[in-house]
Amino acid sequence: MPGLYFEDLHEGLAIDHAIRRTVTETDNVLVTALTHNPAALHLDAEATKDTIFGERIVNSMFLLALVVGISVHETTLGTTIGNLGFEEVRFPKPVFHGDTIRVRTEVAAARGSKSRTDSGIVTFRHIAFNQRDEQVCMAMRNALMLVRPKVAK
Repeated sequence: MPGLYFEDLHEGLAIDHAIRRTVTETDNVLVTALTHNPAALHLDAEATKDTIFGERIVNSMFLLALVVGISVHETTLGTTIGNLGFEEVRFPKPVFHGDTIRVRTEVAAARGSKSRTDSGIVTFRHIAFNQRDEQVCMAMRNALMLVRPKVAK
């Protein structure tokens, strides 16, 4: 498994993820439509001309999913038992069609599980930036992570 185990995820560990992703109009429209979000701010180019943004902005729920998804291969692929929830999510700047997103993940906390000896709880801080190095998302995510399997001797 390429994912990291609980023991590998110590507080202070930081990973600048290799994958970057340019957000397309299709990404935005598809997710907005699939989630039944009728907001003109995501869909209607004409209606958004007179907003403070002057154009459509990318659906923040798509951005959150993208940010976590970018982090998976280098952190939790195959070693996550499950997501436990998000403590905090912020979107300090909007994302527009054509923006390229890069993500940094930091381990904010890690502790053994009180109820499961085969796992621990890790709090990840995912921070996303656009191509102008503006922070566009910050999310604190708690995940139940596998402990490295013991090898029989």
